[in-house]
Amino acid sequence: MSTRNITSTNTHKLSGKVAIVAGASKGIGASIAKHLAAAGAAVVVNYSSSKKGAGNVVAYILAAGGNAIAVQANVANKTESERLFAESKKAFGKLDILVNNAGIYETAPWPDHGRT
Repeated sequence: MSTRNITSTNTHKLSGKVAIVAGASKGIGASIAKHLAAAGAAVVVNYSSSKKGAGNVVAYILAAGGNAIAVQANVANKTESERLFAESKKAFGKLDILVNNAGIYETAPWPDHGRT
């Protein structure tokens, strides 16, 4: 997405809606958050460990004319998930959309299996 004003060229199909995007500090989640904001939704950018990445996504949305906040929470933890929803409701009053994009992965070398 370019950094042009996202609210000036969009049809605002999601105007008045509030979305939480879990795992939104980078990659696909960041793109989803930006696109929801472009469609008019207020976005809660959830992150587990990348505060800087989440801040960058929020800054992008705000600079483009949207509305967003970042909330740290590990959505695998019930207490943290409840806090995520409570902070979202406190900031925006409601929740309409939930995108569960959070994931955990490990990187490891590809096994050789004796092939060259």
